[in-house]
Amino acid sequence: MPRMTDVLITSNTRNVLLYARLVDCFKPEMASAIMAGVPAVFTLHLDVYLERPRLWNKHIAGKEIQRTIKYDNLKKTFTITTNGAGQPVVFQDFESARKAMADFDGIAVISLASLSRGNNYHLLTKVKIDKVSLPLNMEYVLFFVSLWDFETPLYKVRFSY
Repeated sequence: MPRMTDVLITSNTRNVLLYARLVDCFKPEMASAIMAGVPAVFTLHLDVYLERPRLWNKHIAGKEIQRTIKYDNLKKTFTITTNGAGQPVVFQDFESARKAMADFDGIAVISLASLSRGNNYHLLTKVKIDKVSLPLNMEYVLFFVSLWDFETPLYKVRFSY
């Protein structure tokens, strides 16, 4: 079962940042499918709430970050693309690409300008791992691909500003 570890919330001068690592996310059948050229998508869900003592917590921000890994059989390279990022990152070996997919280092959660000093907040986060739709009914040929739709538990991390 995939899960997030080493979850840490910190900030720089402009943003609240998330650091986390995804473990047990590459099952053997997923690695085989990726090596066969089937792309895989990891979606990081982030929701920030203002904690209020006598009222429901207020949702103040939410975002999704998608990372896609794809193997190019001709070039023998792994390409990782992230929505909102510039150029894709290319790796020569699966181990390096796997580590890059699983490490969430310095993900901007929310800008400090969106927060009010003296308040308590919490972040709810999880990662959903799913396959990309395959053309020409390839799902029937690669039936094991459907077995990797899963997500981590929901993690709650409190922080103050």
